Amino acid sequence: MSTRTLLEVVRLSTTFLAEHGSPSARLDAELLAAHALQLRRIDLYLQFDRPLKDDELESVREMVRRRGHGEPVAYITGVREFYGRDFAVSRDVLIPRPETETLVQVALDHIRAVADGRSILRVADLGTGSGCIAVTLACELPDIKLTATDVSGAALEVARTNASRHGVSERITFVETSWADAVDGPIDVVVSNPPYVTDDELAETERDVRGFEPETALLGGEDGLHAYRALLESIGDRMNADSAVFVEVDPRRAEGVLELMQAALPGSSTALHADLTGRARVAACVKRRTLLAAAGG
Repeated sequence: MSTRTLLEVVRLSTTFLAEHGSPSARLDAELLAAHALQLRRIDLYLQFDRPLKDDELESVREMVRRRGHGEPVAYITGVREFYGRDFAVSRDVLIPRPETETLVQVALDHIRAVADGRSILRVADLGTGSGCIAVTLACELPDIKLTATDVSGAALEVARTNASRHGVSERITFVETSWADAVDGPIDVVVSNPPYVTDDELAETERDVRGFEPETALLGGEDGLHAYRALLESIGDRMNADSAVFVEVDPRRAEGVLELMQAALPGSSTALHADLTGRARVAACVKRRTLLAAAGG
């Protein structure tokens, strides 16, 4: 039996992670300890005086070592919370971010506004990755039909796992394709979080991102807009007269995305939606102006 108590291990882990560049060392230490010991994080506080067994101590140490080398906590634990639900993640998919919850909320608000009295809406999550967007929409809106695409078969396996975890597998069709290329139209609502990091910016991102997350889910080309062009081209002949497109954006290039939308879908209304920090996070393009309730455009 180890002589280290849980509290001592958490404190030592916090010091180690802080020295190795973690900006949230205490939180990381607690999350990793809880995962290693198969506890809820809140339960750690009830067991801080508990001595750890040797195998438990080694399990925590191994996870902390991995985090010390920059590996994100979500990849170590294999799970990340998004919109109040836990999602499986692997290094085949981008880790869901809180900012993307803004995209989900904007899409939810629109779909709820137009759904009354209509047939089942057809929604496409293009470049689904972990499936966090498609699965969340399916959980929140039981009366829509979803298609989720990704060019990566490995990413789609993660997305299928998450659909099964949350009981919506039968309501999502997964398609291995680039954007909407192999999707049968028409589509009522497109939702997507395309890659938007420029080639130059990738070198400046934190090591957790550039060293571990898939480049295909990050890189948006020289100007950060390559994926938006490809996405918009793929949906051009698949949209209805009153379809809508909602995409996450880098606030610095939000206006550029709106310009691409206006050129690709002439006659539409466009707007930007801010995230909780007040920065433009979602670009929206809706073909019926009266339904676009957002600032800008």
